[in-house]
Amino acid sequence: MSDPTPVTTTIDGDVAIVRIDDGKANALGHPAIDALNEALDRAEDEAGAVVLVGRDGRFSAGFDLATMTAGPDSSLPLLSKGAELSFRLLTYPLPTVIACTGHALAMGAILLMSADLRIGANGPYKVGMNEVAIGMPVPRFAVELARDRLAPTHFVRAIQLATVFDPAGAVGAGYLDRTVDDDVEGAAVAAAAELAAGLRIGAFRLTRSIMREDLVARLRAGLEWDLTTFTVDA
Repeated sequence: MSDPTPVTTTIDGDVAIVRIDDGKANALGHPAIDALNEALDRAEDEAGAVVLVGRDGRFSAGFDLATMTAGPDSSLPLLSKGAELSFRLLTYPLPTVIACTGHALAMGAILLMSADLRIGANGPYKVGMNEVAIGMPVPRFAVELARDRLAPTHFVRAIQLATVFDPAGAVGAGYLDRTVDDDVEGAAVAAAAELAAGLRIGAFRLTRSIMREDLVARLRAGLEWDLTTFTVDA
């Protein structure tokens, strides 16, 4: 019997709530990323904004580590698929909001940097790009994304020095926009509903293209470089 999907989608008015919950660390392997893309397909047809939410205490621990340490034939396809998910969020035709329910590390932090609005729960959890500390280089596409989305004063600490932040620090660094004490999912859904109601979708989509075209071109060039040079110091 196959495992249940780690991703489920609920439509609440104009908001698609996409939940990642594998019962563990919400690691992003091929099944989870495929399921997220399917959820985004559905949301594009049925909603006016999207909320990505994790499980209590975990947003996502990043890429599936077993896949990433099994050699380039294993790691590079997953790296590429994760990058394409980031690019999709950056160019997605609807507003995207993340409810960061807990730890968001590595690819989890990349998802934060790819969304429009990031609301975090206050609590004892960490956010950041910890790759260098666990023996992985930060992919070039992710470096360029961080250069665009993170505060310049935090860039070297966040990327080169693998600093991870508590929720307040993550706001200062640029991973999160704000935090709330209670019901982070409710706050994210309310924000997404407000965006869906208040934005003209045609203007949103054209402005999205204007804002993100050059950035995504740089990220794709970075990914091409990654796919020829990326190695894991396992």
